[in-house]
Amino acid sequence: MLFFAFYGLILLNLLTFGLFALDKHKAKSCRWRIPEVVLLVLAAIGGSIGALMAMTLFRHKTQKKAFRIGIPVMLILQLVLLCYIVVRRLLAL
Repeated sequence: MLFFAFYGLILLNLLTFGLFALDKHKAKSCRWRIPEVVLLVLAAIGGSIGALMAMTLFRHKTQKKAFRIGIPVMLILQLVLLCYIVVRRLLAL
């Protein structure tokens, strides 16, 4: 079960990173964009590492408060949740 969750999170972060990159490319060429809510939801459900990496690498969405503050907060909350799950699992052994 943990195996699938781990690889699922990796795929989710790769997807999130890719969509941020695609949105940046579309922004430069003035084409249809990926809605911000989609990018935020992907980050919220576990793709915050990919989102933060893409924001830093591509300098994308860094001026928007929801992204500049929201993505790091989501990452911290997800790391706290992960630590809680790992500790709880270790204590159950």
